[in-house]
Amino acid sequence: MISTPRPGVRPTVSDDGPQRQLTDRATPERWGRLVANALALPDVVEGHSRVSPASSRALFLRDRADHVVPWTSLAPEGRLEPVHLHGVDDTSVHLCLPAARGVELTALGWATPHQYEDHGTEFLVYGPRDDHEVDVVLAIIAESLAFARDPGDEQPGHGPV
Repeated sequence: MISTPRPGVRPTVSDDGPQRQLTDRATPERWGRLVANALALPDVVEGHSRVSPASSRALFLRDRADHVVPWTSLAPEGRLEPVHLHGVDDTSVHLCLPAARGVELTALGWATPHQYEDHGTEFLVYGPRDDHEVDVVLAIIAESLAFARDPGDEQPGHGPV
């Protein structure tokens, strides 16, 4: 679990929807590596996001289509969607994490709360700038998938907005 700060300044993100990363994005090669590695995670299948632009790639769990609790999914209705990766012109990753973990990653500079969050568990993770950051972002994606599979007794940061 990553506990070191992300070096440098935070990228600029949009103020309008869909929320996206505007500066300091991953190169197309790095973004492709992140996507390929994310799709190679155990029991992950790719699909179309219900809540993100067509250029995004949703990560679904092969063995879990339904939400355990609603705060583990970016899509309030339909199939469980814990993660989606925005396209190569953005390179941010949107995902759900336990609220306290998301706050920690925000303080470390890896994430920011999603502007359209409903539960305080939705975060934007910045696109990786180097190969080490590809591994860090992949590890955060794995945390999100684990949270979707088993949220334990984690509660949302707040009720639905």
